[in-house]
Amino acid sequence: MTEYTATDLKAAPYFDLELLMSVCRETRIDGDMMAKLADAWDRWQSLLKARHIQGGDESYLLVWLQASVEEEVDGMWGQSPSEAFIFNALAQVLCMGAVHALLPQVEDLGCAPAPRPTDMLADALEADGVPYLVMGEPALARRYAVVTHYPFRGGCEICMLQQQCPKSGGMTVTLPGYE
Repeated sequence: MTEYTATDLKAAPYFDLELLMSVCRETRIDGDMMAKLADAWDRWQSLLKARHIQGGDESYLLVWLQASVEEEVDGMWGQSPSEAFIFNALAQVLCMGAVHALLPQVEDLGCAPAPRPTDMLADALEADGVPYLVMGEPALARRYAVVTHYPFRGGCEICMLQQQCPKSGGMTVTLPGYE
């Protein structure tokens, strides 16, 4: 087990309606749905966790929603897939909003670079119940979770997903000093 410290952080994301509509690909959300979304946002904020993980020279931000949010959204799929899709997007936006609140540069960049898995990071993620799906690969076993460098260290040039990034269209940029 690698030595590390984990410090809770307070994240108070604002309800970013524009980001929500972009993520769920909607152009209009009616009043009844907005009331349901606002209620879920309020309830889920208490289930939002943020942690600074520090071990040696490695430092990361972990943001995640507790498993009960995944279970709630999963239960919606059988009732109304269209509503479940929007609530799935809401959970994603809540996590990204917390990342944006703690690392405003990530919001400006539009992406939270995925760090290379290390033994220390894997141990810390496992302890928080947010393990890697497969060690050595960046995917997390939890649906509503983000891990990135903390403090901000850069964008594409430090991202483990650089070669497979769906946003880059196959184009990558390597800044001097990151070769």
